[in-house]
Amino acid sequence: MPGVRVLIVEDDADINQIVATHLARRGMACTQAFSGSEARLLIGGGEGALPFDIVVSDLMLPGMPGEGLVGLIRERDARVPIIVISARTAASDRIDLLKLGADDYLTKPFDLDELVARIEVQLRHRGVSASDVAGDGARPASPTLRFRAWELDPEARTFSADGRGVELTRIEFNILQALMEHPRRVFSKQELFERAWGEPYTADDNTVNVHVSNIRAKLRATGTDAYIKTVWGMGFKLQES
Repeated sequence: MPGVRVLIVEDDADINQIVATHLARRGMACTQAFSGSEARLLIGGGEGALPFDIVVSDLMLPGMPGEGLVGLIRERDARVPIIVISARTAASDRIDLLKLGADDYLTKPFDLDELVARIEVQLRHRGVSASDVAGDGARPASPTLRFRAWELDPEARTFSADGRGVELTRIEFNILQALMEHPRRVFSKQELFERAWGEPYTADDNTVNVHVSNIRAKLRATGTDAYIKTVWGMGFKLQES
């Protein structure tokens, strides 16, 4: 994907350089950081979107750990995809990172082509393509979706509840979009995963549960968190009344 801006955060200089070289060969513009502190400086302060299309980060970082970096990025930008790479393989680590707002998790050692494929999946579902970066071509507009006090604009990637904007991660947005496109349908966790991640279901049920829990937590202040109904033994659907 030529022109895509990638921030690589990895304190192992060899791994950092190997990843950057591999992605650069595919036309991506790579910025390298070798500590959490350096990444924090590159992200910068203030508000608004980050100067990167995607972040690939290790967890064990000097200066600021990867968990802190993920949280910092999510405070700044709810939409930029974050792929974590780590030698830690415990399911609890993965679940904790998903709760913080990471979009994907690769364990070391990892295949470089798999990393490229996961980057492409994340960007495709964020709506970034090579033609978008180059500025040629336009995607057809999608109609705004409405359900009770919710409003979701697939084109602008915005969501509001009871008239108030709610910041969502890419996965959270995709889950709500799937539910709002078919408000009477019961989605299994496998179906929601494949809709939201855009890849075959390979995770455990906790992955989807964590993201739905995060959505409900963000909606609690609007009084609309009960719109998502758990259908025990099946999955999730929208509560019509």
